[in-house]
Amino acid sequence: MKIHEYQAKEILRSFGVPVPESKIAFSVKEAEEAAAEIGLPVVVKAQIHAGGRGKGGGVKFAPTAQDVTRYANDILGMTLVTHQTGPEGKLVKKVLIEAASNIDRELYAGIVMDRATSAVTFMVSTEGGMEIEKVAEETPEKIVKVVVDTAVGLQPFQARQMAFALNLTGDAFKNGVKFLMALYKAYMGTDASIFEINPLVVTKEGAVIALDAKANFDENALYRHKDIVALRDLDEEEPLEIEAGRSGLNYIKLEGNIGCMVNGAGLAMGTMDIIKLTGGEPANFLDVGGGASAETVEKGFRIILSDKNVKAVLINIFGGIVRCDRVAKGVIEAINNIDTKVPIVVRLQGTNAEEGKKLLEESGMNIIAATELKDAAEKVVGTLKTIEA
Repeated sequence: MKIHEYQAKEILRSFGVPVPESKIAFSVKEAEEAAAEIGLPVVVKAQIHAGGRGKGGGVKFAPTAQDVTRYANDILGMTLVTHQTGPEGKLVKKVLIEAASNIDRELYAGIVMDRATSAVTFMVSTEGGMEIEKVAEETPEKIVKVVVDTAVGLQPFQARQMAFALNLTGDAFKNGVKFLMALYKAYMGTDASIFEINPLVVTKEGAVIALDAKANFDENALYRHKDIVALRDLDEEEPLEIEAGRSGLNYIKLEGNIGCMVNGAGLAMGTMDIIKLTGGEPANFLDVGGGASAETVEKGFRIILSDKNVKAVLINIFGGIVRCDRVAKGVIEAINNIDTKVPIVVRLQGTNAEEGKKLLEESGMNIIAATELKDAAEKVVGTLKTIEA
């Protein structure tokens, strides 16, 4: 689960991580009042679930009250387009009014669960303010990683090691060590999947503060954090993904035009891969689960077809716990209820596969049957190319 920058900073503040004074504003008037309370100069920052806001015009330095009014008016209600939002962008409904910092240096600090090593890993770099992916690609030697043994936690010598790697000295060194120790406590204390501070700034006075903050949380642990669940902003999430979650389906919207309905995450990934290899583009990841009913399949089908980009559908079901005849009934019911003319390729294998195929054949519907996965991918891509031609 993602949250906004201002929410992440409130969490960090509660764990003793230094952050600038700030207030959230939902209107120009609130922005003006916040700036007056904090004191000029301030920075006006758009709050959306995406990075690269500054490059898109969503972060502005406001040295005067007139600037606060102008920038708040410009940013609130704008559709902000960044490299993470896609071309459609995101509507800005709130701005963070934050005290301007007397910046000397910009650094980077992040803490994640490294899936390759199954270990909590700190990453720090002197290249703050840049996309860490770009740094990793162009100058990987400038990223220092420190693996933390969670049985004993982040040790002071490790925090000092990272402070040295960031070229911190004097008061900044001591403050940097304290910052990193507190950041680790925030990460572990909230069951976060990532905390990213970019930039982590050193002020001319030697303070080390989180000028920006990104936080994601492990959804499997949210039952322990009702306060974090309350921070969820549904306006920032894909509506179809929200609907799928309410129906108990695992759905992620993608940019392609071939809808996918599969049971099992691994099979779903394999299905998307073979669609790509065959020259198509998957429109979604949809795992209906091992115990899918006809009703669940119909809901999944509706969600897939709610995406206007979907021009064809591939249903790939391996019957184990879920029976193929049950899936077939759900597909038939969905097509009857939705009245779609989108071509549908169905591959059924496993428990009651023959019964499922028979139901589809006797339905009288325009459903293309496939036996092997490669065959199914070729048929759905071929059908789509015929339509486009």
